[in-house]
Amino acid sequence: MGAANFNVSILRASAGVTYFTADFRLADRPPLNATFSAGVTATTGLRVRFRVPNGGLARGGARGGLTSPSALMLPQNPVAGDICAAALTGAAALSLLRFWGEIAKRGFFDQTVGRKLVHISVGLVFMLFWPLFSSGHQGAVLAALIPGVNIIRMLLLGLGIWKDEAIVKSMSRHGDHRELLKGPLYYASAITLACAIYWRTSPIAIAAICNLCAGDGLADLVGRRFGFQKIPYNRNKSFSGSLAMAVAGFLASIGYMHYFASFGFIQESWEMVFGFLVVSLGSTLVESLPISSELDDNLTIPVTSLLLGTLVF
Repeated sequence: MGAANFNVSILRASAGVTYFTADFRLADRPPLNATFSAGVTATTGLRVRFRVPNGGLARGGARGGLTSPSALMLPQNPVAGDICAAALTGAAALSLLRFWGEIAKRGFFDQTVGRKLVHISVGLVFMLFWPLFSSGHQGAVLAALIPGVNIIRMLLLGLGIWKDEAIVKSMSRHGDHRELLKGPLYYASAITLACAIYWRTSPIAIAAICNLCAGDGLADLVGRRFGFQKIPYNRNKSFSGSLAMAVAGFLASIGYMHYFASFGFIQESWEMVFGFLVVSLGSTLVESLPISSELDDNLTIPVTSLLLGTLVF
């Protein structure tokens, strides 16, 4: 790749908006010319718009970082863009669930392993699509509809109104459809509420979902495989499983902090890193308690994460 030249020329400024042109030239590529406008308002903050030769329009905003994918790929009308983002996210979530369902149906993995792979992947993959939505309450609610629909599906499957052997097998411990009214229902509800209430601008949502998905999921897998040393106050839990949960939940939270910060949704800091550590350790402690035999982890872990997150963030 050859040398690059980037030149900007201001055209005019009016009503708090500056208009300028940019000429980008790469030695071994055709030149790219674009027209930009940028302005600051009390309600929206810094907003940037630019037009490229093929007529495409992209928008950026807030504190810089990457341009949101929704600005590049989806309709510019916020409602239409969010509907398209929801459709795309829903299709991806449904495809992922169907994939794990078929894997479980064909017996590629032990049922416990398959169930935990669903547990780990669904919530984390769902968060990857959050930048597609618009900022504010509308984007949060439409994004939350995806796991929200899954709540309805868990109810229909758990009550036996809808039959789907593959999904039941991939999400239940013993293949009983009534099990979906507990852990899987709590799981979908926790992710829905974290998305709708806290959204991508809050580290609380990141901590809750990462500890629920990555933390709890890895704890079970590692604990079953390497859990020889049991915790004295709960013989159903192991030190290796608890360590895996704390590390996985913490590292996943850090990863999503960087991910959302790259779009300007949050401002990463060492204080936030410390907060993630506190939430992960607290959630791990609660998961290790004997109470986990009475209350489902898919309920206690997100509740603990939300409560601790409210205190430390």
